Amino acid sequence: MQFCDDCGSMMHADGDEMVCKSCGATAGVDRDRADQFVSTDEQAGDEVIETEEGANFEGKPTDDSVTCEDCGHGVAWYTIKQTGSADEPPTRFFKCKECGHRWREYN
Repeated sequence: MQFCDDCGSMMHADGDEMVCKSCGATAGVDRDRADQFVSTDEQAGDEVIETEEGANFEGKPTDDSVTCEDCGHGVAWYTIKQTGSADEPPTRFFKCKECGHRWREYN
């Protein structure tokens, strides 16, 4: 992995040089370490999970492992976000598929 000297973003290989997607800076590929670099395909838009408030995407459906506190329904949409520091477990956000009640669970 190589990082941009100008902005600190991760660079990707483009032919014989490394290019920063954030600021466009370029750098030569270190030939001594070239075999250590692996380029991957860019993530497709349909693989991105939108969790912003107001987004049309409600998350993934749960199985019968949750119960809505308001209506007692056993299936909800859920998303997972890292709300604390990296060494803390993520928070799961739920929305009842029946009544729309929202709640969160901390692990």
